[in-house]
Amino acid sequence: MILGQQQFLLSRCPKVYQPCESIGGWMVRRTVVSQPTRVQVLVLALLYYEAPVLPSLSALDVSRTDVSPGAVSRLISHSTTLRLICALNCASLEEEEAHSPAAFANSRGKLVLTINRTISKFIAADAAPLCPDTAVKDTMVFDECRSSSGKRNGVSQLITWLEWILSQSLLRIPETNPHGMNQFWLDQGAALLLTLLKSSQEDVQERAATTLATFAVIDDENTNVDPARSEAVMLEGGIPMLLDLARCSRESLQSEAAKAIANLSVNPKVAKAVADQGGIAILTNMAKSVNRLVAEEAAGGLWNLSVGEEHKVVAIAVAGGVKALVDLIFRWPAGTGVLERAAGALANLAADDKCSLEVATAGGIHALVTLARSCKVEGVLEQAARALANLAAHGDNNNNNAAVGQEPGALEALVQLTHSPSEGVRQEAAGALWNLSFDDRNRESIASAGGVQALVSLCQECLNASDGLQERAAGALWGLSVSEANSIAIGREGGVPPLIALAQSEVEDVHETAAGALWNLAFYSCNSLRIVEEGGVPVLVHLCSSSHSKMARFMAALTLAYMFDGRMDEIALVGTSSQGSSKIVKFEGARRLAFKHIEAFVLTFSDPQMFSTAASSSGAAALSQVAEALFIQEAGHLRCSRAEIARFVDTLRNPSSVLRACAAFALLQFTMPAGRHAVHHAALLQKAGASRVLRVAAAAATAPIEAKIFARIVLRNLELHQAGPST
Repeated sequence: MILGQQQFLLSRCPKVYQPCESIGGWMVRRTVVSQPTRVQVLVLALLYYEAPVLPSLSALDVSRTDVSPGAVSRLISHSTTLRLICALNCASLEEEEAHSPAAFANSRGKLVLTINRTISKFIAADAAPLCPDTAVKDTMVFDECRSSSGKRNGVSQLITWLEWILSQSLLRIPETNPHGMNQFWLDQGAALLLTLLKSSQEDVQERAATTLATFAVIDDENTNVDPARSEAVMLEGGIPMLLDLARCSRESLQSEAAKAIANLSVNPKVAKAVADQGGIAILTNMAKSVNRLVAEEAAGGLWNLSVGEEHKVVAIAVAGGVKALVDLIFRWPAGTGVLERAAGALANLAADDKCSLEVATAGGIHALVTLARSCKVEGVLEQAARALANLAAHGDNNNNNAAVGQEPGALEALVQLTHSPSEGVRQEAAGALWNLSFDDRNRESIASAGGVQALVSLCQECLNASDGLQERAAGALWGLSVSEANSIAIGREGGVPPLIALAQSEVEDVHETAAGALWNLAFYSCNSLRIVEEGGVPVLVHLCSSSHSKMARFMAALTLAYMFDGRMDEIALVGTSSQGSSKIVKFEGARRLAFKHIEAFVLTFSDPQMFSTAASSSGAAALSQVAEALFIQEAGHLRCSRAEIARFVDTLRNPSSVLRACAAFALLQFTMPAGRHAVHHAALLQKAGASRVLRVAAAAATAPIEAKIFARIVLRNLELHQAGPST
């Protein structure tokens, strides 16, 4: 008989085990177990009597057990009918082979399969005892032994058993990911699994597909896959095989094949191969399945395939994938797995400008807001919020930003999600609110929904959280602070201290975003005073002089300029005479410190030789060369209001030459033709009559050369824009 297709325990004592069949006086009980059995007892029992035992024993599986080399050797010597021992992942046998590679080589016509041997080659090389009349190639050994020749020799049954055993053993190995198995997977494990996919046994195929879905995953929580293992499947021709199985009629096999395709596609090279071989259309069709598990795994595949190259994203849209994914949300409202995968795929697709429109057209906004409002599962909420954030990120190219804000309950749901116990959910919700706040109507609606208080609270709580959450929390406050009412409310609700704390982060994205929020807040004197009182001046000075981000240094300098341009003086020095004297000393010290570092910041952009050439030249070329050297690319994304532009123009008349130079430098950045909002800023300057003030600044005899050059460049920019319409 063959042992292994189910676990067998043997005993001489019928009182211990309930017998289900009798073989040679042995009581045999079939048991299915989830953990490896200690077959050492079984093997010793077989060897206890020298008389022939189990005369029909043909094969034995001792995989994943502590069987000893001695026990296996004695079994080989004593059993006359035994033809095959499968011993995968048996530590003691592997150690024996490591010390003695020839161990079990002289096995009296019996095959001993371990992970140290290339199984297909080993079977082919020693196939004489299995297929004595057939010359077997190692690459075709399973096919040959399943053939009519194999059947005549009684080998087909043995190979059928071996396929079953291998599929079981290989399935269980990744569950514990034992040390030292990586080379096995690369050398032969992947190829063996693909061989098993061709088995005539459906359960073997299914287990092989399941193992292909798991053996390459090295971090299940973050779905990271081993590149070499996943590429081994691809190089062995596994992608077309899995795609074929995904189209079969057996739904359980379809879902396992789709899961394997999804997990392997985390590797960009495999994802490209899947897309190139028609996998996107196959997965899209599977996403329409009435079987939830099939649809769920197909959605997971589309999620992973929607990462990266634009052509894959377009292919998903062309194949009808967007509509299929939106439909899944309504078809399986209680299926958490399918909802997370569908929302995740839509989030990736929404990051593409054209696809974001298709997501909205297909009803994606309503579907995603429904999830954000009603679902309780953190993974689903995180992906739904991320999708809404991406939909709202194309403000200049489509109206999705406004459309999300107009969807009933959308903004309220996102504000509520900032209180989620999940950091991932809070981060994505804050990111969505940041993007949505670029729309004027959304900005005020977020505030009306309690967004100011919620986001200030989030900033206060996230000081020890991830960089991503810190950046988005500060960014959302930056977006809301564009309006006067919101800016004052943020200061009143306690938003200044956490923003100052975030401005001290060593992470550029975090302190840059916090600096942007503080810049907006400082426009109003009450907030400027709060920044001074909360110790913000040294923090801004440090940013202004030390950040590796030009944008962070720029916005820190502008914040300091707002704070000390004279508008805060009246409220800053209020108090009794004794208090006033102390305040004056501290305030003047802070002003001098700020001016010193604003000036130093401006001078970092000065090139004496280039500036001298531009100053002495009446031609446009020299001035253009200086302008291009001075331009901060990221500053081109900043959009100033009429009041802000008017304040910079007014600062050009300030008694401080430092502030005049800083204002001219800022206007240079905001009017550079390459800037996103340059035409808008140029129009505001023209309406404010800035040209006359700029000409005075450019001609001032006592002004630093930097201030003169900056003013001349702004005038040049205005001429280039020709007072174009505001955008």
